Amino acid sequence: MTATNLPIQPSPIALAWLVWSLGALLYFIGFYQRVAPAVMTAELSQAFQLTAAGLGNLSAFYFYSYVAMQIPTGLLADRFGPRILLLIGGSVAAAGTMVFAMAENIWWANAGRMLIGGSVGVAFVAMLKLASHWMPARQFVLTSGLALAVGVFGAVIAGAPLRLLVDAFGWRAVMWVSAAVTLLVAAACWWIVRDDPSELGYQSFADHQQSSDNDLAVNSVLHGLKEVLRYRNVLLIYVLAGAMTGIVLTFAGLWGVPFLSTHYQLSQTHAAGLCSAMLVAWAIGCLSFGWLSNRLARRKLPLMAGMAVATALWAVIILQPNLSLTVLTILLVLTGFFCGCFIIFFAFAKESVPLRLAGTVSGVTNMGVIQGPMFMQPLVGLVLDQSWHGAMLNGKRIFAFEAYSKGFLLIFIWAVVALVLLAFTRETHCRQTR
Repeated sequence: MTATNLPIQPSPIALAWLVWSLGALLYFIGFYQRVAPAVMTAELSQAFQLTAAGLGNLSAFYFYSYVAMQIPTGLLADRFGPRILLLIGGSVAAAGTMVFAMAENIWWANAGRMLIGGSVGVAFVAMLKLASHWMPARQFVLTSGLALAVGVFGAVIAGAPLRLLVDAFGWRAVMWVSAAVTLLVAAACWWIVRDDPSELGYQSFADHQQSSDNDLAVNSVLHGLKEVLRYRNVLLIYVLAGAMTGIVLTFAGLWGVPFLSTHYQLSQTHAAGLCSAMLVAWAIGCLSFGWLSNRLARRKLPLMAGMAVATALWAVIILQPNLSLTVLTILLVLTGFFCGCFIIFFAFAKESVPLRLAGTVSGVTNMGVIQGPMFMQPLVGLVLDQSWHGAMLNGKRIFAFEAYSKGFLLIFIWAVVALVLLAFTRETHCRQTR
């Protein structure tokens, strides 16, 4: 057999994971930026003279643009590939971080957060697209779970470690360094990442006939969106997927630190550590539920179990005001773990449509997932302001346990509704729709 007739070999495993990991680095940064305001609530409130609603809105500006980018990102990933998305996304995220670091008023701070959210919003879909080309289909749930684990590690860095750095150098200096690191990641993505192994002479795991057909489907954003929403599961998943992320990212991503500092007399560093523990448990839960779902060849059953337990645990946290620190810690960790079941939604949605729509449906699903904290962070802040009785400490509003309980109850209601809606989805049994 001549060299030209040799069969095309898969890429080296190390190379495939390197390509995927560089996309994951931008997702790491995105999660870090997503959660960073949680440990800077006092500094941001003082710098921009914010109410609770204003603080929730500042944090949520990240999510507003992030959600808005998900459908275009899925379609653009299908059309142009993830490499250029990662380059542009990382570059704009660095610029947005600089704007945020320099902001002298809330308008510029909101603009910086919006630039960051919209730009890092490309990372998750780009990672999923890279996984579908560089890795076998059976590893899709694994890479989805690992992606969240990488992101959660970014959130952990934005917990107690970020709090210590802010104490030492100030939040603006830390944001300037974050911008520089983000720009380096964007450059590395452009230098090393390739959209498909065939560009380097290796075998691709993508279905190129379907990819070619998809070029026609993505000529119009509305056309691609209309096509994926014809599948019942996609619309249901879009509506209910934010329930579990709403619990974790509303609490650990913003309101957990002030809640724990006020009502359990923890230092901000200790409170940030508890929120980080919740996020770590979330990542472990994602890996565990992804494995379990594949093992059972079921999507709905592990989702139903995880969501039911997480919802029950959340009810205890928000309704019982005098928990011991040990019990509270266990409840937060277990809630984070069972909320990790949400990772199944990505494989569930992907299997619910033809493979050629994988990028688009990933964008729609991620948009649904992120709507949890997008709506709940500012809504909880609004409820807190309405329930405020005038207490202040060091120029910052202090809220009663009952105020937090009312705000967090909104998330509980969404979780209950999501459990009901899940019953109307169609089980895929881990098989791809044709």
